Amino acid sequence: MYKFILMLFFGFAVVSCGTDTDAGEFVVGSDYLSVNNKVILIDTVTVEMSTINFDSLITSNKSRILIGNYDDPLFGKVKSNSYFQLASDSYSLISTSDTESANYVFDSISMILKYDNYYYGDTTRVQTFNIHRLIQKVKPNTDDDSFYNNSALNYSSESLGTISYKPRPIEKDSINVKMDAAFGEALFLKLKKREITDFDSFAEYLKGLVIIPQTTNSSSIIGFNLTSKVRLYYSKYLGDDIDSYVKDFTIVDAAKQFNAISLDKTGTLIQDLPASNSRLSSLLTNNQGYIQSGTGLACRVDFPNIKQLKYIADRGAIVDAELILKPVNNTYSKGFPLSDSLQVYVADKLNRISGLLNDASGVSLYAKLNKQSDEFNENVGYSLSVGNFLQKEMLKQSDSKSSLVFALPNINKAVNRIVLGDQKNQNNKIQLKIYYLSY
Repeated sequence: MYKFILMLFFGFAVVSCGTDTDAGEFVVGSDYLSVNNKVILIDTVTVEMSTINFDSLITSNKSRILIGNYDDPLFGKVKSNSYFQLASDSYSLISTSDTESANYVFDSISMILKYDNYYYGDTTRVQTFNIHRLIQKVKPNTDDDSFYNNSALNYSSESLGTISYKPRPIEKDSINVKMDAAFGEALFLKLKKREITDFDSFAEYLKGLVIIPQTTNSSSIIGFNLTSKVRLYYSKYLGDDIDSYVKDFTIVDAAKQFNAISLDKTGTLIQDLPASNSRLSSLLTNNQGYIQSGTGLACRVDFPNIKQLKYIADRGAIVDAELILKPVNNTYSKGFPLSDSLQVYVADKLNRISGLLNDASGVSLYAKLNKQSDEFNENVGYSLSVGNFLQKEMLKQSDSKSSLVFALPNINKAVNRIVLGDQKNQNNKIQLKIYYLSY
């Protein structure tokens, strides 16, 4: 009987390899305590993979400055500029009178960027970036008060500060970028003459800054935290005595800092990635699906024949299912490490996200990485329980179908990436094991 059922199922949901086996006796839940039920293991259901591109990602209010660029051999040219508005806790110099303030003189100005331990790419190569002055207020062009990875603000072409350095995001605390003396002295005089007395007058004079990496030599993207600051150094001369002071301008409002993260896909397998409401089949990208934080790339997985499972038996249910996604060999390394988990969303055919994938109790599910080493990396993969999701899909009365969309954690504040194999990938096939109960 089961052979007949499986032959029937084979006609509409089979892939060339895989087997369906009798998994033995199984008892499920209190309603079945006195009944022995037969469970079938099915591992031949068609799974389709594709790459999609989210229209935009919110990158403001994420508490990370991302600066850098690198050429990715699989994804293309990745770049991140960082925009921010500054403020101070006070807009006066340390003085008690106009006469005393006359003794203050400008010394220098620098930007102190504090590492937050995030980095991606090759940090052994020199990175160069420039600081520019914004000529446009840090104000979103959208109605939701957010900035996105594709947002941009106008800025002056003149550089206020340049640094070339080898990133040491784990070994060191910060880097110091010496800024243009004329810019610093002009700001100092505005404060000294009390032409700047509050945030409004300061923001009108200095709308904000943007840090832009040069594209000629950098091969990494580095994270800095929002305790970074512009520091103005000045001194008071009174006879032979010299007192030194500083005034800090910090990123007070995290909503007024964002990262513009771009990806030039020219010459890659994903260069023809369609609009956000469509998808690029893995059959057109060397049997691979692509995920990248920051740029909005995600991997979509569909189960086109899942509704056919309900015809296996008069009464049956999917009691469990395991989906295993395999990173493609030679696409990850120390410089491009694998994430410990993947975030999983539920989407419709137009890639519109309805929410996170949850288990039966409403807890969000993650695809967890198995790091067990073996000679050919055959055990390296992300495992996810999808039984509850597939059971709902199988029983849907409408023609609508939901997909699973996989993205990396910290999708809004990083540039990590991963490449996954589809069902036809030679060495790193996606796997689906369904445990079907007939009763």
